Amino acid sequence: MTDPQAEAVIDLDAFGANLAALSACAPSAAQMTVVKANAYGHGMVEMARAARAAGTDWLGVATLREALTLRAAGDTGDLLCWLAAPGADYAAAVEADVEVTASSVEQLAEILSAAPRRPRVQLKVDTGLSRNGALGQEWTALVAAAAQAQSGGRLEVTGVWSHFACADQPDHPANDAQEAVFVAAVDELLAAGIQPRVRHLSNSPATLTRPSAHFDLVRVGIAAYGIRPDPGMTYPTRLTPVLTLRGRLVQVKRLPAGAKVSYGQTWTAEHDTTVGLVPFGYGEGIPVSASNRAQVLTAGARVPLVGRVCMDQFVVDLGERSARRGDEVVLFGPGHDGEPTAEDWAVASGTIAYEVVTRLGDRIVRTYKGGA
Repeated sequence: MTDPQAEAVIDLDAFGANLAALSACAPSAAQMTVVKANAYGHGMVEMARAARAAGTDWLGVATLREALTLRAAGDTGDLLCWLAAPGADYAAAVEADVEVTASSVEQLAEILSAAPRRPRVQLKVDTGLSRNGALGQEWTALVAAAAQAQSGGRLEVTGVWSHFACADQPDHPANDAQEAVFVAAVDELLAAGIQPRVRHLSNSPATLTRPSAHFDLVRVGIAAYGIRPDPGMTYPTRLTPVLTLRGRLVQVKRLPAGAKVSYGQTWTAEHDTTVGLVPFGYGEGIPVSASNRAQVLTAGARVPLVGRVCMDQFVVDLGERSARRGDEVVLFGPGHDGEPTAEDWAVASGTIAYEVVTRLGDRIVRTYKGGA
C-alpha cells in the first residue's frame, strides 16, 4: 500500500506523556482533556480514546453534536458540553448521560423543558472573559433558578465553572480579578444550598502556571497536544507536539531564471532552480497567509514555500538540492529532526498554533502510532 498523499501522523505515546506531565502540574485536581474541534485537528474519537486510556477523568467538547458523536463511538465516562444554540437537542444529550452547561436562566429553562429525566447540569459564570456565562445579577438569578429546580428534584447541579481571558499572560491583573469573581460566585452557589461536584476555572496555561486556580478540575486543551499556549513563555514541564504533517513531492522540475510561480506570480526565480510541488493547499487547511513565508523539510533541509498557496497544492524552492518525485516532505512536527513546528507555521502565517492544527481538513489521512 502506498503512503497517503497527505498525512498527519499522531504520536499517542507523546500525547499520553503530555497528559501525565500536565497532571503532575495539578496533582490535587482531576483532569479534563478537551477534544473539541476534532481534537484540535488531531481526530476527536481517536484522541478521546487515547485520553481515556491515559487515565484522564473527563472529556470536554463544545457542541452537543461532538458529545453525541463520542457517545456513539462508545465513550461512557464523564463528558461535559458547553455551547448550544436555542433549540439544541438537550433530550438526546441527557439520554446519553452528557453533562450540559447552563449560562443563563433562559438556557436552564430550555434544558429543563426538553430533558426526558433529571438532567445533570453545570453552571457557567462570566468572570471577565465576556463570552458565555452569567454575569452579575444574571448569575444571581441563575443560581436561584437552579437551586429551586434542584430542591424540586428536577435538576442535579454537578459543577460550576468559568474561563480565563489572560492566563497565557501569568502576570496580567485580570487573572487575580477573575479568580476572585469565581470564588465569590462559588460562595453564592454554596449559600443557595448547591454543593457542586466540581469547580473548574483553569485552562491549559493556568494549569501550567496558576496552582491557586486548579480547584477540583483542570481543563487541558492545546497543551495536551504538545503546543505551548504562548511560545514566548517558559513552562514548568516539557510538552511534545504529537502531530507530524507530511506528504510527498508530486512533481520536481527545473525552472529558468525569471520564471514566476503560482497565482498572481508573486515569486520570481532569481536564477535557475529546482522546484517541488507539495499536494497540500487551503483545501487541507494550509493558510494562504503562509505564501512566500513558511518552510518545509525535504531533501535534507528546510526549504521555502514560494508563490501563493493554492486550494490543493503549493510550490517549494529546492535550489540545487537533489530531490525526486515521491520524496517525503514534512510541513511541521515536533522539530526533533530539524523540521518546522506548528508554532513556526503560526509565525509565518500571522496566526496562532491553535489555528494551524485545528484547521487541518478531512482530506488529510490521520495515522495513529503508539498508545495503549
